[in-house]
Amino acid sequence: MIEALKSDEIVEKVGGKFKLCALIQRRLEQLIDGARPLVARDGRTDLEIVVEEIMQDKITLEFIDNAPLEQEEALL
Repeated sequence: MIEALKSDEIVEKVGGKFKLCALIQRRLEQLIDGARPLVARDGRTDLEIVVEEIMQDKITLEFIDNAPLEQEEALL
Protein backbone atom coordinates (compact mmCIF):
# COMPACT_ATOMS: atom_id res chain seq x y z
CA MET A 1 0.00 0.00 0.00
CA ILE A 2 2.82 2.39 0.73
CA GLU A 3 3.89 1.82 -2.87
CA ALA A 4 1.22 4.42 -3.77
CA LEU A 5 3.39 7.06 -2.11
CA LYS A 6 6.18 6.36 -4.60
CA SER A 7 4.06 7.30 -7.61
CA ASP A 8 3.08 10.77 -8.74
CA GLU A 9 -0.58 9.75 -9.01
CA ILE A 10 -1.33 10.37 -5.33
CA VAL A 11 0.56 13.69 -5.40
CA GLU A 12 -1.40 14.88 -8.44
CA LYS A 13 -4.68 13.67 -6.92
CA VAL A 14 -4.20 15.96 -3.90
CA GLY A 15 -2.53 18.85 -5.71
CA GLY A 16 1.08 18.71 -4.57
CA LYS A 17 3.52 17.19 -2.11
CA PHE A 18 2.89 19.73 0.64
CA LYS A 19 -0.89 19.32 0.39
CA LEU A 20 -0.46 15.55 0.46
CA CYS A 21 1.69 15.79 3.57
CA ALA A 22 -0.86 18.07 5.27
CA LEU A 23 -3.76 15.76 4.39
CA ILE A 24 -1.95 12.67 5.63
CA GLN A 25 -0.97 14.40 8.88
CA ARG A 26 -4.47 15.67 9.59
CA ARG A 27 -6.15 12.36 8.82
CA LEU A 28 -3.60 10.38 10.85
CA GLU A 29 -4.34 12.66 13.80
CA GLN A 30 -8.07 11.97 13.41
CA LEU A 31 -7.52 8.21 13.31
CA ILE A 32 -5.26 8.32 16.35
CA ASP A 33 -7.94 10.32 18.19
CA GLY A 34 -10.46 7.56 17.47
CA ALA A 35 -12.08 8.43 14.13
CA ARG A 36 -13.35 5.44 12.17
CA PRO A 37 -11.50 4.51 8.98
CA LEU A 38 -13.45 5.00 5.74
CA VAL A 39 -12.02 1.78 4.27
CA ALA A 40 -11.67 -1.71 5.72
CA ARG A 41 -8.73 -1.95 8.11
CA ASP A 42 -7.71 -5.54 7.19
CA GLY A 43 -4.70 -5.41 9.53
CA ARG A 44 -3.20 -2.32 7.88
CA THR A 45 -1.46 0.51 9.68
CA ASP A 46 -3.06 3.94 10.07
CA LEU A 47 -0.76 5.34 7.38
CA GLU A 48 -1.80 2.61 4.95
CA ILE A 49 -5.46 3.38 5.75
CA VAL A 50 -4.97 7.09 5.02
CA VAL A 51 -3.22 6.38 1.71
CA GLU A 52 -6.04 4.05 0.67
CA GLU A 53 -8.67 6.63 1.66
CA ILE A 54 -6.91 9.21 -0.54
CA MET A 55 -6.55 6.82 -3.46
CA GLN A 56 -10.27 5.97 -3.27
CA ASP A 57 -11.21 9.69 -3.07
CA LYS A 58 -12.77 9.17 0.36
CA ILE A 59 -10.96 12.21 1.80
CA THR A 60 -9.78 15.52 0.36
CA LEU A 61 -8.11 18.63 1.66
CA GLU A 62 -10.11 21.86 1.87
CA PHE A 63 -8.69 25.23 2.76
CA ILE A 64 -11.02 27.60 4.60
CA ASP A 65 -9.93 31.21 4.76
CA ASN A 66 -10.88 32.51 8.18
CA ALA A 67 -8.31 35.30 8.37
CA PRO A 68 -9.76 38.77 8.97
CA LEU A 69 -9.32 41.21 6.08
CA GLU A 70 -6.77 43.38 7.94
CA GLN A 71 -4.65 40.35 8.79
CA GLU A 72 -4.91 39.03 5.24
CA GLU A 73 -3.68 42.33 3.82
CA ALA A 74 -0.71 42.26 6.19
CA LEU A 75 0.28 38.89 4.76
CA LEU A 76 0.39 40.26 1.21
